[in-house]
Amino acid sequence: MSKAYDAIVIGAGSVGTPAAMYLASNGLSVLCLDGNASAGQGSNKCAIGGIRATHSEPAKVRLCLDSISVFSTWEESEGDDIGWLRGGYTYVAYDQGIADLLKRMLPVQRAAGLDIDWAGPETIATIVPGIRREGLMGGTWSPGDGSASPMESVYAFCRKARRAGAEFRFGEAVTGMEVRGNRVEAVITGSGRYPCGWVVNCSGSRAREVAGMAGAEVRVDPDCHEAGVTEAVERFFTPMVVDIRKITGSANYYFYQHTTGQVVFCITPDPPIPGICTRETSEFLPLVAPRMVGLLPRLANLKVRRTWRGTYPQTPDGSPLIGRVGPENHVAALGMCGQGFMLGPGTGALVSRLITETMRPGDAEVLSALDPARRFGGEEALK
Repeated sequence: MSKAYDAIVIGAGSVGTPAAMYLASNGLSVLCLDGNASAGQGSNKCAIGGIRATHSEPAKVRLCLDSISVFSTWEESEGDDIGWLRGGYTYVAYDQGIADLLKRMLPVQRAAGLDIDWAGPETIATIVPGIRREGLMGGTWSPGDGSASPMESVYAFCRKARRAGAEFRFGEAVTGMEVRGNRVEAVITGSGRYPCGWVVNCSGSRAREVAGMAGAEVRVDPDCHEAGVTEAVERFFTPMVVDIRKITGSANYYFYQHTTGQVVFCITPDPPIPGICTRETSEFLPLVAPRMVGLLPRLANLKVRRTWRGTYPQTPDGSPLIGRVGPENHVAALGMCGQGFMLGPGTGALVSRLITETMRPGDAEVLSALDPARRFGGEEALK
């Protein structure tokens, strides 16, 4: 007879691995299942490493502030170098509409605990030396945001989860769930049947499929995004630079200089490219390079080392789905909209508190805002 677990986590990625870590650290017997060969081999390894609490949805601000407190202290508390760099984030404005939008969000962001301010063009030019000054109206500046290595981080979380007693089974994709009444009794893989008390669904771009195994419906649909990295050069700027202007073929784009000196960059195609194809394309660099060089001409002579493509599990409003959905013991942590890495530790800790009934002040409000059964409204402005 298979061993029964207090909690089974589906997915050993940006969200599932820290969820397993927190659940095991809180004394639960935990099994984490993933069809890949090791942790972080889904969307996690495609993340570019940005970690921001700069969002327009207060629930996301709070979750990412919790995540930042984990990333920023991890090396000191746990001993692993995960590449944390507190470089800050700046959203730059070159037209009045974007400047007004960014300024309108400041009171909401500050009320949620974010350290953010409006910076004039002179200050932005100091934060990002060499930025194009023509038309620059200023931008927001969030000095507490930063970046870290997605792979080093997920491996560190996996090691701590194992030290706390969590078991990981790789190469075991979930193929079904055994549901009786209003509870998931067991999770099924090609290798066996695993009885459980709770299921934490962190299945990323497989969200609809896996939730459907529990008889639950979630509105998560993945689309495709590409990223790239340059050769390493001496540091010449620190923050993640984000430009949310839309032009033909693309929406926002963003880039930062990694701790290694490499510049890592990404762009959001417009219209979106639905699906789960992870083959890189010849269209990406001609789309993103002119925009980056137009904003920061000093990038012009950098050589691109490689590009890659991943998926963003999107929701209708750009915010994740966190909480019970379907059977009473099926907890979703889904639809991270490409922000699973930055949301992961905060989300994993929240899910653990929900299951262990150790909720802290503010958790109920976050869960209400991100309820999988919520009525979807307007899209999160900084998705």
